[in-house]
Amino acid sequence: MTTATARTGTDLDKFRVELTGYAYRMLGSPFDAEDAVQETLLRAWRGLDRFDGRSSLRTWLYRIVTNVCLDQLRSRGRRALPMDLGAPSAPVAASLGAPGPVGDWLEPIPDAAVLPGDPAELAVARESVRLAFVAALQHLPPRQRAVLILRDVLRWHADEVAGLLDASVPAVNSALQRARATLADVGEAGRPTGADLDDEHRDLLDRYVDTFARYDIAALVALLREDAVHSMPPYPVWLRGAVDIGRWMVGPGAGCRGSRLVPVPANGGTALAQYRPDPAGGHQAFSIQLLEFSGDRISRLTHFLQPRLFPRFGLPLRLDP
Repeated sequence: MTTATARTGTDLDKFRVELTGYAYRMLGSPFDAEDAVQETLLRAWRGLDRFDGRSSLRTWLYRIVTNVCLDQLRSRGRRALPMDLGAPSAPVAASLGAPGPVGDWLEPIPDAAVLPGDPAELAVARESVRLAFVAALQHLPPRQRAVLILRDVLRWHADEVAGLLDASVPAVNSALQRARATLADVGEAGRPTGADLDDEHRDLLDRYVDTFARYDIAALVALLREDAVHSMPPYPVWLRGAVDIGRWMVGPGAGCRGSRLVPVPANGGTALAQYRPDPAGGHQAFSIQLLEFSGDRISRLTHFLQPRLFPRFGLPLRLDP
């Protein structure tokens, strides 16, 4: 291996964050995205002697990671949220029931794993890893998903995408139009806007943290839109309506009383790591909560009841008393 090739090999890892962001949008899971990027960098390292420089190193890596993601997607269905799978649940159900398979559900990701350091790119990157946008992407066929991410999120030219996918420019443009139409049908704009959490929504988040910590459900319900949605992956249970959400939280969800919330950066915003009281003392990891806002109210609560996510966010599984 030449000195130049060896030097190129040491540069591969500098693309890890942007490749992870791309793979997460494609696959909907931080675990799958990390596996895809590890496989990509391994293939690239093994193939460095065959890299002829006709494209940039970055383009070559995107070609590899796209193929890795498409291979993964051929072997399973799309990841979803509970609202994609059926009607809302009754708020007085006795329990959450049995969880669905881990690989069925969309999962959150830490900002540090996917967001670039360049402030000029940060706003659009944040918007394009929002949970709602990533969930909408999962409705697209895999190649359309790749086209839309490359064109509308990463701002690649049509001829560049065509070269990466071994497709024609008209085929790429057609796929992009179909992908945008599908996202419009599921209620998501095709092009991320770069919107950030404003002061009003930061205040709303702070009020939610306060009411949840006090477990003042009447005050919490007052923060919700009348048609707010609450889901709890990996369980298929989900609720629609502020009143039903309140009933659930004082009923089957009452075990969350006394929880501690720890803010964590996730999916381009602030998530909350919930530690629920442990009868043996202290608090144990319970959920990663993501909130979405509409106007001056909370429109969606997604509580990922998956303690395995906590180490991914650099968080302990227990808080001592």
